[in-house]
Amino acid sequence: MPSNLAVLTPSRRSEAPSRSASSLSTTTDAFRAFLESLGLDLSDPNLAGTDRRVARAYREMLRGLRSAPPRLSTFPNTNRYSDLVAVGDIPFYSICAHHFLPFFGTARIAYVPKDRLVGLSKLTRAVDHFARRPQLQEDLTEQVASLLEEKLAPAGLIVSIEARHLCMEMRGVSRSGLLTRTTAVRGALADQRLQKRFFDGGGRS
Repeated sequence: MPSNLAVLTPSRRSEAPSRSASSLSTTTDAFRAFLESLGLDLSDPNLAGTDRRVARAYREMLRGLRSAPPRLSTFPNTNRYSDLVAVGDIPFYSICAHHFLPFFGTARIAYVPKDRLVGLSKLTRAVDHFARRPQLQEDLTEQVASLLEEKLAPAGLIVSIEARHLCMEMRGVSRSGLLTRTTAVRGALADQRLQKRFFDGGGRS
């Protein structure tokens, strides 16, 4: 699914400690102002330190903004394996770029190898990296697929994500448990027969 949201490009280097501390302080001050704007009594013991805790939590949840994409270790497809390689039910948590509320669910990835294979744990790391930034589900799906296509050059690839969005469950339509599915397809996985195998169980662990 194409996206019109600009991709946020993280720095290739970790932040220096002084810059990190400064950024945490800025975020803490900003969230304290947000709490005050809601008319909350910040002398309430239950709110003591909340501004700093929230700043730390968001820096952890959005750490993908400050790190480079994972290095995908690939190795030769010596035996010329040419069927589906699938990993399913990869859990992830992200933050909706529109409302800054969480969305979460599972990703399923399958590819048909050509010259290279990839370490299976790297598929999980790719999902986690891109999920750890303000996102749209459509973008997350495409970003994972594009990274794998670039690094692995498979004959075919499919990434499917199912997620619950708290911006729909806690506000707006306020319907609990709704699932949104997005799919990115490349190459041989455009074949409907392979897609059927994938969705009928080939993408579940």
